[in-house]
Amino acid sequence: MTSEYLELNRALWDERAGAHAASPDYGFQRFADDPAHLSGVVRFDLPRLGDLTGLRGVHLQCHLGTDTLSLARLGADMTGLDFSGEALALARELAGRAGPPVRYVRSDVHDAVDALGAGGFDLVYTGIGALCWLPDIRRWAGVVAALLRPGGRLFLREGHPVLWSLADPRPDGLLVVEHPYVQRPEPTVWDEDGTYVTTDVSFTHTRSAEWNHGLGEVVTALLDAGFTLDALEEHDSVPWDALPGMMRLLDNGEWQLADRPWRLPHTYTLRATRR
Repeated sequence: MTSEYLELNRALWDERAGAHAASPDYGFQRFADDPAHLSGVVRFDLPRLGDLTGLRGVHLQCHLGTDTLSLARLGADMTGLDFSGEALALARELAGRAGPPVRYVRSDVHDAVDALGAGGFDLVYTGIGALCWLPDIRRWAGVVAALLRPGGRLFLREGHPVLWSLADPRPDGLLVVEHPYVQRPEPTVWDEDGTYVTTDVSFTHTRSAEWNHGLGEVVTALLDAGFTLDALEEHDSVPWDALPGMMRLLDNGEWQLADRPWRLPHTYTLRATRR
């Protein structure tokens, strides 16, 4: 990623960290009040995660660390990595209040091997809304492979590239493919003054740069980086109101297209093992 886009995105995430932590959407107080509480994203994938007891794990692009802390509560020895110092300060505060301990390291994901060392992890975890900030999915796959020991595994749940490619909701209710499905050299640059959580904070850093990555590109990048694909599952729900005015809230806290949700995948879970 060029330094221009890196700094653009870092400024956006630094500014939004406090509003995200204060929002009920991240549920900081629930983590402090209930030592068994898990984030909705991790809870959704409990049947797929398997036994994490004693595994040394790293959560790349961990933001406020609610998923990281949840994985630690499931028994993993977790490290969280993110490029936002503001987000990590809040993540450390939450871990200090809620436990168990989590190590947090500030680094761009592309420099994760320099920051954490090579081959020392049993698990690399990446959650919703992470890959879209990366300009080169093959470079990312190489980083993940370098972090893992042989036999270590990657667990990824991400917004589906079909969902990312859709235009904003239209008055006529049509779903229209507007944005790139596959990775392009230049990013899609957004200028939006809001964020995805409930808040009345006004933001000054409104521009961001994102890249989409087709499902085939992600899988091929991992195969070429030395992984065996263990599972790939597409889901008809997403953890936030991705298409406002067009989605319904489900009992499990996820959102789903209200009209014929089977028309498109909303998210996917991928599991792979480093050969």
